[in-house]
Amino acid sequence: MRDTSSNFRVAREDLARFMQAVLKAAGADQASANAVTHALITASRMGTDSHGLRLLPHYLQALKGGRINGAPDMQFHQRLAATGFLDADDGLGHLAGYTAMEHAMAMAETVGMGAVAVGNSSHFGAAGCYALAAAERGYLGMAFCNSDPFVLLHEGAKPFHGTNPIAFAAPVAGESPYLLDMATSSVPWNRVQQYGAIGRELPDQVAADATGQVSRVPGEVAALLPLGGSGFGFKGAGLGGMVEVLSSMLSGMQHGFKLLPMGGPDMATPRGVGHFFLVMKPDAFADAGTFAQGMAEYLADLRAQPAAPNAQVMAPGDREWRCQAQRDAEGIPLDSANQVAYAEIAEQYQIAPLSRLV
Repeated sequence: MRDTSSNFRVAREDLARFMQAVLKAAGADQASANAVTHALITASRMGTDSHGLRLLPHYLQALKGGRINGAPDMQFHQRLAATGFLDADDGLGHLAGYTAMEHAMAMAETVGMGAVAVGNSSHFGAAGCYALAAAERGYLGMAFCNSDPFVLLHEGAKPFHGTNPIAFAAPVAGESPYLLDMATSSVPWNRVQQYGAIGRELPDQVAADATGQVSRVPGEVAALLPLGGSGFGFKGAGLGGMVEVLSSMLSGMQHGFKLLPMGGPDMATPRGVGHFFLVMKPDAFADAGTFAQGMAEYLADLRAQPAAPNAQVMAPGDREWRCQAQRDAEGIPLDSANQVAYAEIAEQYQIAPLSRLV
C-alpha cells in the first residue's frame, strides 16, 4: 500500500532529478526538459501548486500522444529593432517562453525594449516564471498567454475566454523581485482540478455550473467566472480580451475559443497556443538608478501602511518569496493525489521514485 501522507515533502534537487529523467524518457530533448523542470519547480517553490509539479503528468501525456514536439526546431524572426516572432514548432511552451524572453532581453539591452509574439506553442505553466526571468536579470518583464475556453463572459452563459494570465515582474535592488502573476478569471482552471483532487470546496464567486449558476463544488463546475465575479466580471472579461488580442492576433494564432481543449481527448493534434512577452530596460527611460530608488521608496511606503486586524500588507511577490524560503528549507509538498501520480510515473518509466524528506 502506497504512503499518501499529508506531510510528504521532497527536496527540489530530487524533484528536478525526477522531472529531468522522466521528461527525457518521454521524448523531450535536454533543452525542453530543462525548461519544463525549471518552470514547474519555480512555481512549486513559490506555492503556486496549481501550476507546479502537478502538471507533469499532463505534459507526459501530451508528449506520448504526439500533441507536443519534444525536440522542436524553434525559429526566431526579428521584424524590427524591438520586435520579433518565435515559431515554437509545437514544442513545450516552457521552452518557447524562456527562449522568447532571451530574445526580448537581447533587444531590450540594445534598444531599451523588446517584444516577442510566439505562435505554434503549447501550455507553458505559470506566466510569472517568464516575467521573473527578466526581473532576475535587471529588466521589467511581462508575459501573456491565451488558452481554451473556461471562462464566462460577463453575464454570458457559456465559456468563451481562457484564463488568459497576466504576469509582471520588476527588479528590486537587494531584494527578490516584485512579482504579479494573475489569471483574468477569478481562479485558474487548475485550481478547480486541484481542489477536486483533494476534496476541497471552492471559494464563492469563482466558478459556475453548466447553467451558469455559481457553484462551490469542483465536480459541478463547468465554467469559471471572470475576475470580479457575477457582479463586476466585466473587468476580468475585458482583461481576458486584452490578453487574447496580444497572444492570438499578434502571433497569427486562433483565438482561445477555437483551441482544442488542454485536457483532451485529442492528444495527437497540436493546439497552436499563442504567447506574448514584453521586456523593458529601466535605465532606458530615466537616469541610471532612478528606477531602483523609486522602487525602493514605493515598496517601503507600501509595506509600512496599516493593515486590517490579524492581517499584513504585502507587495506582490512577498507571499511567494516567503513560501519559497520555507519550501527550500523544509521541502516541496506533494498532496495525496500527486503522491499517487508520481509513484505511477516512476513505475511506468522505470525512474527511481522521489525520496521523502524526513
